[in-house]
Amino acid sequence: MNVYDSIEIEDMTFDPIQQAFFYPCPCGDQFAVAIDDLRDGENIATCPSCSLMIEVIFEAEDLENYKE
Repeated sequence: MNVYDSIEIEDMTFDPIQQAFFYPCPCGDQFAVAIDDLRDGENIATCPSCSLMIEVIFEAEDLENYKE
C-alpha cells in the first residue's frame, strides 16, 4: 500500500460531532479517519475524492484527549 504522506495526529483537525480526524488533501477535499478506526489500530486516512491515502502517526494515549 502506497501512502502519500505520514502525518502526526496533532497536525490533524478533530471534529467531535463526526468523531473523526481530518487533514487537507492536495485535490481540495480532506483525508478522513474515524477515531474508532484509530482505536482499532487502523492508521490510514483516505480521501473520498481521489485515491490518495495518508498514514496517521499516533500513540494510543494520544486518543485519550478525544474521548466522546
